[in-house]
Amino acid sequence: MTKIAAIIGGGVIGGGWAARFALSGWDVTIFDPDPQAERKMNEVLANARRSLPALSEVALPLEGQITFAPTIAEAVSNADWIQESAPERLEMKHSILHDIQTHCRADALIGSSTSGFKPSELQQGAQRPAQIFVAHPFNPVYLLPLIELVGDDATTTRAHDMLTDIGMKPLKVRKEIDAHIADRFLEAVWREALWLIKDGIATTEEIDDAIRFGFGLRWGQMGLFETYRVAGGEAGMAHFIVQFGPCLQWPWTKLMDVPELTDELVTMIADQSDAQSGAHSIRELERIRDDNLVSMMRSLKGRDWGAGALLNEHDARLSAQAAPDFTKPIISVARAIPIDWTDYNGHMNESRYGQVWSDAADALMNMIGADADYIKSGLSYFTVDTHTKFLDECHAGDAITVVTHILEGTGKKLRLFHEMKNASGDVVATCNQFLLHVSLETRKSCDPAPHVAEKMATIIAAQAALPKPENT
Repeated sequence: MTKIAAIIGGGVIGGGWAARFALSGWDVTIFDPDPQAERKMNEVLANARRSLPALSEVALPLEGQITFAPTIAEAVSNADWIQESAPERLEMKHSILHDIQTHCRADALIGSSTSGFKPSELQQGAQRPAQIFVAHPFNPVYLLPLIELVGDDATTTRAHDMLTDIGMKPLKVRKEIDAHIADRFLEAVWREALWLIKDGIATTEEIDDAIRFGFGLRWGQMGLFETYRVAGGEAGMAHFIVQFGPCLQWPWTKLMDVPELTDELVTMIADQSDAQSGAHSIRELERIRDDNLVSMMRSLKGRDWGAGALLNEHDARLSAQAAPDFTKPIISVARAIPIDWTDYNGHMNESRYGQVWSDAADALMNMIGADADYIKSGLSYFTVDTHTKFLDECHAGDAITVVTHILEGTGKKLRLFHEMKNASGDVVATCNQFLLHVSLETRKSCDPAPHVAEKMATIIAAQAALPKPENT
């Protein structure tokens, strides 16, 4: 049964929430009084459709239906999850939350994207206080997985499970506190950055360089304490604290002091920021950001570390499905083309076609029982020969499927024909692939195990009535 999310407030954060839910298969209803809301939302969705699927090695669920409601009442009436993303004004949030609770189901989850207010503040005067909780995301919501959850334990436990199911990393904050966890770090860095600019020590670009070429890379995959544990060497964290702890008493920071945001300082920061990034529109900057995040997070997938490990877990959930019906064409690959698969010509590099054919063959091997356990037993298939034909281009964000035909599958020989199709069903590339079954001990060809040969024969028989591919 399709779940329904209601998004109240369709700005940058609300749009990101809508995209994350919709691309995870939820139907989404949006309320925003801004007459430009639908245009802005569609622009955010276009970026999300291009980037989020590229994080996965498998196809995302079928995109949910997105509709705009004229009132909060109509938006929330059937929703399972309601996300309030209004401006950070407590009186406004109280009014909106009252309207939501008046018209929503008693069992609906009501999350607030607030970056600073505590649940107890949001719940003042609420009909059902425990229903309202903090679900604080990070921009872009459709790519960055962290969500800080603060509120009633039973409510946030339900929210935790739903967010995990759509590939996010919910973090339940143990006690409510102003600005939760992550924004307290960001506020500290922001204060220091303002002083560095005001005192003429660094520009906006130089401060960004210090982060993106230095500790930002370390934090992106290890965080704070694991980074400092490594810095402590063999003696570990205790040694690091002993060595660097005294620095905390030195007058390095101005964390308890904030420069006055005079017109002069605001203009200085704005001018430096324009010089740094003004050559790009906001949509161009969003795409640059998204492409960089996708590439970094995909790199971490290969190491099964940090955000990459989370993505691998979510891919495994998406891949879990019923056994295929072999009387129908075999879909061996269904995915989107990630940005890091493209080259200087702006389309998918030819080396990545080889990866797609390899993934397709691996999928077929799993179907016949030549899976990871089979390989551990010392038997596998080796590719001997491939012939690829490039018929059309593939670009970043394109959805592709591969239909795999078994042309020969008796004894040691396995000959496959793969057709890569785009979202319109047009064939964009084909591959004729020949594999031999081998012993990993002798590295020589041999017959497959009986259960693999039997499964192969069963699949070939089931496929016999299907039309044969052309130009094999």
